[in-house]
Amino acid sequence: MEDRLNTPPTKSALLEMQNRVAFLHEGYRLLERKRELLTRLVYEKLTEYKAMKHEAQFSLKTAYDSLSITQMRMGSSRIRQLALGMPSGIKGSILPRRNMGVQYPSVTIKKLPLQPVGILGTDASLDETRVKLTEMAEKMAVLSEVETALRRLLEEQRKTQKRVNALKYNVIPRFERTIKFIRDSLEEEERNTLFQIKVLLER
Repeated sequence: MEDRLNTPPTKSALLEMQNRVAFLHEGYRLLERKRELLTRLVYEKLTEYKAMKHEAQFSLKTAYDSLSITQMRMGSSRIRQLALGMPSGIKGSILPRRNMGVQYPSVTIKKLPLQPVGILGTDASLDETRVKLTEMAEKMAVLSEVETALRRLLEEQRKTQKRVNALKYNVIPRFERTIKFIRDSLEEEERNTLFQIKVLLER
């Protein structure tokens, strides 16, 4: 990689480089601010994710424990028959949400009232199992929202960190080295001109 940009050492080029460096410093400042905000959001989502994962795992275990009891009392074939015509216990919607330029889904789950099913061949534990499974589905949906948001925020945070590092350690230093080269060249040219004028005056 070249140590500096291939730019002619002229005053107009110097002014252009200075303007561009000022713009790059401003961009670096904004990206650094974005990186800090994304890092804070990632930690907030990570805390939320851990809490939601714990709740979802507990809800999953409770639902399957309840289902096991119902299965022992009613039998697998009867549960499958009822499940075919059983109305849904939840209603969900997914809308896009945007934060710091990162888009992720916002999941909304609404519990529906339990609809009665056939009394013949059913057990009282069936309704409790349906309630537990509905709660589990709600927890899982919220967990998936938080997990997706966390993954996308992490990805954006890594991209921003790469851009910050590129500006700080590569792009801006190259421009600054170019500015130094142009200044040194112009000063050298000015000294040569003054020397030539001095020689001419002495003659």
